[in-house]
Amino acid sequence: MKTWIKIGAIFSGLMLTLSFNLSAADKMSNFEQVKAKLQAGLGLQISSIGDAPVTGLLQIMTEKGLFYTSQDGKYLLQARIYDVEEGMRNLTEEALGSVRLGGLAKFNDAVIEYKADNEKYVVNVFTDITCGYCRKLHGEMAQYNDLGITVRYLAFPRGGINTNSYNDMVSVWCADDKQVAMNNAKAGGTVATKNCETKVAEQYAFGQKIGVNGTPNIIMPDGSVIPGYQPPKQLEQALKALL
Repeated sequence: MKTWIKIGAIFSGLMLTLSFNLSAADKMSNFEQVKAKLQAGLGLQISSIGDAPVTGLLQIMTEKGLFYTSQDGKYLLQARIYDVEEGMRNLTEEALGSVRLGGLAKFNDAVIEYKADNEKYVVNVFTDITCGYCRKLHGEMAQYNDLGITVRYLAFPRGGINTNSYNDMVSVWCADDKQVAMNNAKAGGTVATKNCETKVAEQYAFGQKIGVNGTPNIIMPDGSVIPGYQPPKQLEQALKALL
């Protein structure tokens, strides 16, 4: 009798495992179908797809940002999902934060860095050399550094690729002394034309993917975003609040 009970338990376990695997396989098949449908219908390039925090929705990451879709791909939503029971926790922002931090790692060797001598914090800033508030932030760089804030610039030419702003930013990133070239460009000086292999276009595309639509755009150490200029002391306080 005990032998039959053991065999029955093993068989039940195998059936549950098989059922789970089939369910997982069906789910993956549906993911691929929805991905193909949206890419064909909307021209979106989807880098990831999976279950959303809300039952009945899928979460997709595209080159134009994070969206939600119905299980059949018929409806597309651009929204923020909050968990009311957890103090209005922003689940969408958390998902984007993880994507931001993961993507930034690709550009560790492709930023223009203004390092604080007594470094306490590191922020990544999407910048354009022509925007007024980007220039204001840059003009206060010594104050940020004195507060222990290291600033790492990524390129985000607001006009897009193949514009004068884009070409000038490529020249800055190709300069022998990138800081000097950036300082000159931010001051409104003429940018000496330079050409080389850069990641300016990739940084711009990545910015679009994570929701950057203006500059400066400050990525905090936890992956959260401050969209716009922050005075040095105010930024320091925001950084302290993360600790």
